Amino acid sequence: MTARLTIQHADIPRFTQAGAIEARTGQSDSRRVLRLAQSESAAMLPAVHAVGVHKVLDDRPILRDLTFDVPAGCYAALLGANGAGKTTLLRLLSTLTTPTRGELEIFGRNSRRQGALIRAGIGLIGHQSMLYRDLSALENLVFFGRLHDLSEPGVRAMDLLDFVGLVDRAHDPVKTFSRGMVQRVSIARALLHEPRLLLADEPFAGLDAPSVDTVERLMAQLNEQGMAVLLANHDVRQSLRLAERVLVLRKGRLALDAAASELTVEQVLREIEQR
Repeated sequence: MTARLTIQHADIPRFTQAGAIEARTGQSDSRRVLRLAQSESAAMLPAVHAVGVHKVLDDRPILRDLTFDVPAGCYAALLGANGAGKTTLLRLLSTLTTPTRGELEIFGRNSRRQGALIRAGIGLIGHQSMLYRDLSALENLVFFGRLHDLSEPGVRAMDLLDFVGLVDRAHDPVKTFSRGMVQRVSIARALLHEPRLLLADEPFAGLDAPSVDTVERLMAQLNEQGMAVLLANHDVRQSLRLAERVLVLRKGRLALDAAASELTVEQVLREIEQR
């Protein structure tokens, strides 16, 4: 069985600017939140299982013998210098390309043979919103919902706009939105088809501090509801604060795979910058 996201009402914890999750005191926030209900068998499979993954482009090795797991429901940060292989790894995980050798599975599905099934369980957000600027937020989500063959894309779209706090701007063109608002619509787009794994490629790039706080909160909330998150990021301090697991790539190799709670910023930077 596949996991399904449903909409339920619940009190929502919030991130303070310092990054701690605090319960609201004396108030109840009744905004809708997404909950991920997984079968026991699905929860037992790792979100990502990589064994000896190697990727060569133009006769040049980009990724070298990567072996790691990301457990289901884990919030993991992917760190590394420019050119370390982060983007290539995300392309592999999203099945936009396949390993030159080695085995890569997403929730038990082989990336070479079951790419379409894998893509149906992955949400992707990144530098570019993949939204149409002249369409409204609702029109964008309905369009992408139809691409995913949703039975009621309009209903799903409004639920998700409610979740990201933009239901009151549903009919406004995306071109009138701030960068932070666009990123929130992008998160809604990535959730339309009820994924179990969210791939986030530098999702905080270009955002102001309040927008960073909002996107952090939304991603943390999704993870709290059971969604696995893989965050490719350049901010080490932020990554250690948000994630429970840290993966560091250096020259295409896995240089570090450890619990975030066991690491300091200095330790991670040394691994990233080591020649």
